[in-house]
Amino acid sequence: MAETLFALDKRNYRECQTLFRGQRDQEYYQGDYWIEDASVVDVRAERKPVGPASIILLRSATRLFFRRTRQHIRQDATDLSVLWFVKRGGLVISNQCGNRTAHPGDFVITRSMSPFFIECQPDDAGVHEVLHVTVPTHILRAHIPHDLSTGLFMPMDRRELVIAENMLTDIFRDDGRLGPDTARTLLDTAFTIIGHAVRTDETAMPARQSVTDRRLEDVLRFIEVHLSDPDLSTAMVSKGCGISPRYLSSLLRLRGTTFSELVWEQRLEKAKSWLSSSNPRDISISEIAYGVGFKSAAHFSRMFKRVFEINPREFRGGVGEEIVHADYQRYTESGGLLQ
Repeated sequence: MAETLFALDKRNYRECQTLFRGQRDQEYYQGDYWIEDASVVDVRAERKPVGPASIILLRSATRLFFRRTRQHIRQDATDLSVLWFVKRGGLVISNQCGNRTAHPGDFVITRSMSPFFIECQPDDAGVHEVLHVTVPTHILRAHIPHDLSTGLFMPMDRRELVIAENMLTDIFRDDGRLGPDTARTLLDTAFTIIGHAVRTDETAMPARQSVTDRRLEDVLRFIEVHLSDPDLSTAMVSKGCGISPRYLSSLLRLRGTTFSELVWEQRLEKAKSWLSSSNPRDISISEIAYGVGFKSAAHFSRMFKRVFEINPREFRGGVGEEIVHADYQRYTESGGLLQ
């Protein structure tokens, strides 16, 4: 069942900057958020978490503003993509490619790693409403491989998008009868359907990337492709991408990470996923360790336990999977470096 993320009215709307991310300050990412001082202030956001993603229904009777700057990105390198289904009113988005307005029936994707300014505008009846989904970009990239750093706009006249929105709405409205695994499967399916729509619609192709964005995308792709190579190094990535090691470090700083942090975090996350989805009779822990780029099973076990506070064998046996997820989220938010 959906929970209230925030509810703002005349009594508390000036506190919106500290309230819009929810009570645990866990939703969205850092930015400047404010509400127009109007005669009627009524803003409400309801959230349905599904794995690492959230489906959020936002309704407002006044204009809302959100700004994400380079400074925010340096302070908070959370890489989230937001999928917007505009139902009522307008969504004005300004970024390095200019200004565009999404109207009812339009579909938009924004990403937190590029600066932008968003204005939510009520319609003539004084209502603004959007259904949007926040999802880590690395998860969405498996379904929509295009670079989305400068945003994406599409009209909802494609049948795939209508189906995806209906699926997301059903998940949001579920009263708890759907199991978490089923909800996650439905969400992944909705992402896949959206990916099909994007790939078959040339007008949805994102705006021109900057050289820096393209270089960073090349680096991230190279690292993901060669992640299982235990000899993966900055020299290897630099040579493969045709850039200097110094420039590589600079690109990764834009993403808020270092080479070591990025590689080891990805290896551990993929190993955790592999442990969760595989049968011990089909593949051993050692094979998984080598498969994600560790040179020894012992090293893998030590690092896994250091980050997740549980060893791989216990995790595979079903002990504390929720604890592991919480520990990993806490680790990544703290920016800890694996040694």
